[in-house]
Amino acid sequence: MFLMGRHNHYVLAGMSMDAGMLAGMAAIVGGIGLAAFGLLPKAPAGAQRVIESIAPPENAPLTHRHWGMTALLALALVIDIMKPASLGFVTPGMRAEYSVGSATVAWLPLAALTGTVVGSLVWGALADLYGRRAAILLSAVMFIGTSICGAMPSFWWNVGMCFLMGAAAGGMLPVAYALLAEIMPTRHRGWSLVLIGGIGAVGGFFAASGLSAILQPTFGWRIMWFLNLPTGLLLVLMSPLLPESARFLQQMGRGAEARAMLARFGVISAAPLRSASTPAAHEHRYLPPVEHQHAGITGALTLAALAWGLINFGILLWLPGTLVAEGRSVAAASALIAQSTLIAAPTILLSTWLYSAWSTKGALLVMMGVTAFGLLGLQLRTGDTGLFVNPVFDVTLLIMGSCGIISILLPYTAENYPLRIRGRATGWIAGCSKLGGLVAQGLSVLGAVPPLGVAAVAIGVPVLLSFGLIARYGRETRGRDLRELEGRIMAA
Repeated sequence: MFLMGRHNHYVLAGMSMDAGMLAGMAAIVGGIGLAAFGLLPKAPAGAQRVIESIAPPENAPLTHRHWGMTALLALALVIDIMKPASLGFVTPGMRAEYSVGSATVAWLPLAALTGTVVGSLVWGALADLYGRRAAILLSAVMFIGTSICGAMPSFWWNVGMCFLMGAAAGGMLPVAYALLAEIMPTRHRGWSLVLIGGIGAVGGFFAASGLSAILQPTFGWRIMWFLNLPTGLLLVLMSPLLPESARFLQQMGRGAEARAMLARFGVISAAPLRSASTPAAHEHRYLPPVEHQHAGITGALTLAALAWGLINFGILLWLPGTLVAEGRSVAAASALIAQSTLIAAPTILLSTWLYSAWSTKGALLVMMGVTAFGLLGLQLRTGDTGLFVNPVFDVTLLIMGSCGIISILLPYTAENYPLRIRGRATGWIAGCSKLGGLVAQGLSVLGAVPPLGVAAVAIGVPVLLSFGLIARYGRETRGRDLRELEGRIMAA
């Protein structure tokens, strides 16, 4: 169907949804369900399963296996972030082809963000049930299926499939962090988590913009959806290089597989030391994790994630329109934001250094503080105080803080929860970061976007609250063995 439109610049609007395409759509949804069923691990025999206590790879040297896994997860995050980043490049073409207005086309990012929220929550739970590797592969399968968006003749069918694409993208992100946290040796865990997150974010936006610039002039906007096919297949084909967490295998009673995985990463002495029954089921009762030992940190990180979503998908998206409304041209507004982004770009390296060399908790607090000052600058600039007249200053602070928070937030979350609930906890925080964006996009759809100064004050409240809660309940994780952290958490 796509090739049938090659003489019309690949315009398919108006073509009928025939029986074959409807059957194909149903097969995609059914195939995803069958893939999920096929990935389900076998239930342990008997009422209890034996769990071997083996030496996890906390003290292992950094080997070429670690570097290979890190590169593969970085590629996975680039592909993952590229999916929602493509939305901004396809909406202009969609508006022209389907003849819809800005309010209607806003349903596309709204559906995608809704999918990312649902995907983060569901995939976080699946990662604790299926395993980290299986959850990532399920996202790749969904990427392949949602490539059908490129042939949708109807706008609203695109919206529906965009929800599934968002679910796959939202699901992969927290699971990748959980897997990396459990495999990297202790002294390398901090910098690798933050750096890979930064590479994924920058690389995802660069891939989306670069491929759009190369392919869209020839193939139109639909080619951006078809890219889900080769990128999803790439992840599936490279899956033999993607390891499962030895800690997860150990927890599931699969001791032989866990020892083999440890040996793969250079840990030779991994003999069983003792046996234990299945951990208490109460660890799985709640989503989000609100048991007494987790309630404080869960509340702090939830507020931080919501605030980041409101900033990233709210203020930073509303900012260009506000600057134009103040009398600047579109070119001048874009140049101002680009200048601020360029100044703030080294924040990823700064965050990596602070997190790994100074303090994990302190690094997050610093970035929360920078964000608060950026919000204050926006509020004062829109008032009558005369301070912060040049918007480059406060926009730079806001972008610096936003980049720093998101590069630290999920790695810090992965280190703050025990193995049995790490997937769902990281998924919850990732979902909340998109939930803030969902609220912001909902205001856009309803035409209820507040003035920038009012929005800055409103978002400043959860930023300050989360700052205080992190200072009170946050745990220092730098250089600490995950086993030691889990022991302290469970003893709290």
